[in-house]
Amino acid sequence: MKNQYISRVFLALIIFSTSSQAQTWQQVWADEFNGSISSDWVFETGAGGWGNNELQYYRRENATVENGKLVITARRENFGGAQYTSARMKTQGKKSWKYGKIEARIAMPAFSGIWPAFWMLGDKISSTGWPACGEIDIMEHINGGTNAHATIHWQDANGYHAQYGGSTNTSVTSYHNYTVEWDAASIKWYLDGVKYHEANIANSVNGTSELHENFFLLLNMAVGGNWPGFNIDNGGFPAKMYVDYVRVFNKSSAPSGIAIVYKDCNFGGSAVGLPAGDYTLAALQARGVSNDDISSFHLQSGYEIVLYDNSNLTGSTLTRRSNINCLVDEGWNDRTSSIRIRTIPTSFTRTIQAESYSEMSGVQVEGTTDTGGGQNVGYIESGDWMTYKNINFPSSGTYKVEYRVAGNGGRLSLDLNSGTTVLGALNVPATGGWQNWRTISHTVNVNAGTYKLGLYAASGGWNINWIRITKVTNARTEEAAADAEFVEAPSYAAALSAYPNPAENIITINVTEGMENCKVKISDTAGNDVRETTLSGNALDISDLRSGIYILWLEHEGERTPLRVVKQ
Repeated sequence: MKNQYISRVFLALIIFSTSSQAQTWQQVWADEFNGSISSDWVFETGAGGWGNNELQYYRRENATVENGKLVITARRENFGGAQYTSARMKTQGKKSWKYGKIEARIAMPAFSGIWPAFWMLGDKISSTGWPACGEIDIMEHINGGTNAHATIHWQDANGYHAQYGGSTNTSVTSYHNYTVEWDAASIKWYLDGVKYHEANIANSVNGTSELHENFFLLLNMAVGGNWPGFNIDNGGFPAKMYVDYVRVFNKSSAPSGIAIVYKDCNFGGSAVGLPAGDYTLAALQARGVSNDDISSFHLQSGYEIVLYDNSNLTGSTLTRRSNINCLVDEGWNDRTSSIRIRTIPTSFTRTIQAESYSEMSGVQVEGTTDTGGGQNVGYIESGDWMTYKNINFPSSGTYKVEYRVAGNGGRLSLDLNSGTTVLGALNVPATGGWQNWRTISHTVNVNAGTYKLGLYAASGGWNINWIRITKVTNARTEEAAADAEFVEAPSYAAALSAYPNPAENIITINVTEGMENCKVKISDTAGNDVRETTLSGNALDISDLRSGIYILWLEHEGERTPLRVVKQ
């Protein structure tokens, strides 16, 4: 915040590359201005120029909170011998830090004579004075231009005032994040996460030892002064500087793990790293994670995390495959009692060997046909596949696929050929144990060839008692199809496919002739409708979907055909 005269010494300050380095930071302090100004701020008052021949009188009354934002207002009014008033606030004597990431989200006025700033001074100012205490200007703006300025000030080895600065252009009247990342080697300035300036302070180069001490924060808006000058546009008053928040982070000593769970939103508070695996409440507590006390998490690529609101991996769940900075937005803040962390399930990751799978003569049976229970051939969880190895269908025709399950309520679906052909979906009641129902079955018309047959659990957890495939002569006589709530696939369904699958933005549907531009309804694996749209030729834009598994219902000639796709 001092005048910006050219230094009397040549600064051998090294500028590094402009790309931002990924860092792990843990929030240690913040003022979000939610209804009030933190007691960690101290207000400075008075006139006298403040070392820069500034024209305003600083008053506490000129700082208020409006709609969750700090507002510093500069007014043209006579007070205490000055013609203008404004506000200046600091954390001196309350909070200070040596190194860290310091940022604020700010929008400010721009007209001749105005000088808003977000900056830092060394704690030693009361004993050494300025510039020997050091100064770090995170953001300064003057007059009506578009530059945001970044500067350090210090007293060099010869006892002279030294400074080094840079700037970037931006729309200063709009909100932006102004940030410094400061450590023993350097100070880096960022605008909205993009680095635009850097100064080397390693080994106190050029006498920068004061930049390795504790610093406190300041926010103020001056009127006039040595740097902006004294040509004041009085039509710009009252002028308001808005501060959405101020946050301070320290480098985390970083728990390592596939997932790192945090006590607070924005990856703040205590953090615990977890490798892949299942964590009951007791297991979480043993690692220092309290019940219902997770608000955000980091997650490595290629993994998913399942949050449960009961203590033993039961109850309602939330599954995500990327970082979440605040679970409030998900309706899941401070709600987690157990966790599962695993690699993202891909089609057919679990394989069960079918009996006589290469022959397909008569009836193919997996396990036992004992309707009272008997052999349990497998267990699948929500989001998992269980599959046979490749199965040879020796001739074209209609086959009946039957299976018997026990589950906790939810939706189970049956698929051929790595999920590209959805045979049907079944709603299973929350009965829990094996049921003495008649056989749950479905029929499908396939061409001769080799397929993978898979069972996919869209929700709930499932025990599979037995599976069998029988060739039938008339699929229309299959009495169980309607009762089992299956949606039959039309005869052309086997020709449908999607690529790439998984996809990020655009997925191409390999449709039969006449289906181009058909209507498509998208639903999630719980059966909830997401949206309706139409194909553009045979392309579908899924860029707006969250990562996960979806069913596309393609409508053609009065029939609806399901096709499973995965959004990365």
